[in-house]
Amino acid sequence: MNDIEKLKRWRLILGSESQNKINSISGNIGGSLGLNQEQLLMDNALAQIYGGNNNNSEKGAGNGMSNPQITKWLGDLRSIFAPMEVKIIQNDAIERKGLKQLLFEPEMLESLETDMSTASLLLMLKDQIPTRAKDNARAYIAKIVDEINRKLSDNLKRSVTAALNRKEHSPIPSAAALDYKMTIRRNLKNYNQELGVLLPEKFYFYERASKSASRTIILDIDQSGSMGESVIYSSIMGCILASISSLKTHIVAFDTSVNDLTYMCDDPVELLYGIQLGGGTDINKSVAYCQELITEPSKTTMFLITDLYEGGNSAQLLRRLEEIKQSGVNLIVLLAISDSGKPCFDNRMAEKIASFDVPCFACPPERLPELLECALKRRKFNI
Repeated sequence: MNDIEKLKRWRLILGSESQNKINSISGNIGGSLGLNQEQLLMDNALAQIYGGNNNNSEKGAGNGMSNPQITKWLGDLRSIFAPMEVKIIQNDAIERKGLKQLLFEPEMLESLETDMSTASLLLMLKDQIPTRAKDNARAYIAKIVDEINRKLSDNLKRSVTAALNRKEHSPIPSAAALDYKMTIRRNLKNYNQELGVLLPEKFYFYERASKSASRTIILDIDQSGSMGESVIYSSIMGCILASISSLKTHIVAFDTSVNDLTYMCDDPVELLYGIQLGGGTDINKSVAYCQELITEPSKTTMFLITDLYEGGNSAQLLRRLEEIKQSGVNLIVLLAISDSGKPCFDNRMAEKIASFDVPCFACPPERLPELLECALKRRKFNI
């Protein structure tokens, strides 16, 4: 390690207050002290806890970061520090920023109003919560799950029923589902008098709801810290869909690794606890895994739920998404499932994916049933 790299480390340890002094030292040895992108991210993450004046931290959480900021900050930590370092910094954060009362006192969790940001934070710090508060934290998450279930469950199930209604028509050809009456009626103009036969230009097929799974839905969910609210909504939606026999539902969660959580669909609280919010992002690896789950592209809808900030192979990711779309899969990219403001996402990646005729947009939670029905019918969803 050369002298400049050593100075950069001291700059990260001592914080921004040391910038001028260390700049003068680096000038004396003829080097530049500019921090790279990863070091700047690391500097900002450390400054949230160790930078500035922390003497007021005893006054409580009101003087610290807001919950959404904390969620993103924890996600940044996992992407740039080793697990043991993350644990030390998180413990310091709990002590210095007034989070201890929220996370470590069961009575506080019992009295808190349900809030998506707080739920995201609890899921992110679930391994740090002491034993005496774990049951209360789980109960808090369960309240969030129950609320979302009440809002979405019936409407989601109605949307699936409507989309797979026998009376509706489908673009997917099937001899067993041919609507003879409509096909004949719409093609009467094509009756050939010389041959004495009807020559249809277009055939019409019923959309059939089946007792066995007739459609496949894949939810590929980004676990990075900034996606906390989307993770909660999409996981619960996945559990609701998994309970519908006419659908075969897969739930996949990813950061730099890929976890298939489909086997946990019976218990949405347990599924959420199986998700590890925060860390890096390898969307390409997860999309590659989901490709292996696709057996009938024309009957498959895939939701990729991510902010598109790719830490893996971006070029390969774009090729995979284009292949999936061209194979006949109904592919939709959800940049966020949230009503808490404009989402932050990689605009350049979104534009490239949209050029493949793949919709990329954010969706408020209350419109998820409408989105699902449009997706199953392969109709355009008006944002």
